[in-house]
Amino acid sequence: MDWNINQLCDKFSMDFFSLHGKVAIVTGANKGLGLAYAIALAKAGADIFIISHNNNNWQEIKKTVEGLGRRIEFTEAELSIKENAKKVIDQCVEKFGKIDILVNNAGTIRRSPILEYKDEDWEDVIKINLSSVYYLSQAAVRYMVKQGSGKIINIASMLSFQGGKFVPPYTASKHGVAGITKAFANELAEKNIQVNAIAPGYIKTANTKAIREDKERNAEILARIPAGRWGETSDLMGTVVFLASHASDYINGHILAVDGGWLVR
Repeated sequence: MDWNINQLCDKFSMDFFSLHGKVAIVTGANKGLGLAYAIALAKAGADIFIISHNNNNWQEIKKTVEGLGRRIEFTEAELSIKENAKKVIDQCVEKFGKIDILVNNAGTIRRSPILEYKDEDWEDVIKINLSSVYYLSQAAVRYMVKQGSGKIINIASMLSFQGGKFVPPYTASKHGVAGITKAFANELAEKNIQVNAIAPGYIKTANTKAIREDKERNAEILARIPAGRWGETSDLMGTVVFLASHASDYINGHILAVDGGWLVR
């Protein structure tokens, strides 16, 4: 339908970006980008359920989120154990009564030359970065299908598109995250559940501190980023709110790069 100007004004509202009344799960949200995602979702109006493998920063996060007028609950779980996926999703529903948004942020990385790479490192990275995304999403979807709506936001990577070096399981897992995102979207779009992913570029976090302090490597990275700077955690916050909101209801199976242009150079 071709809307006239008055119909267009009536059709769209900035309330499309509001998350008031929504419940969001964010894994690995007690630090780094996960914390930024959780704060952004809370500021947009969502209540927050954080899953992490330790309780670092819980009190500070709780104070911040409650200061925004939102509810927040935490649970400690090892997501490499697949049985824990259903348990933590059920815990969220027990606490809040529902789940509207799942942000699969938890991840790990192990660096080593391929000829020295340990089997246990491969297995650990795949379990956290890929298998837990599948099991958590599957468990969450059982509730989302019943309620007739939902948003799943996976965290991909530049290495969902590229090969990287010294990180074979991380690269494999992040390619897998892109694939899972598309596969789930194909089945769930018709059920009003949108499944998409964010692929952060080079972002200033504790994990990238060593690279930023390496003058030669830092210069190489900056030379390829058209924006001419490293990303800030705040650069991801609007993206997660958008993908969690009504504003993105017709976006399905998309891997959204937030990279300052890294991939296009």
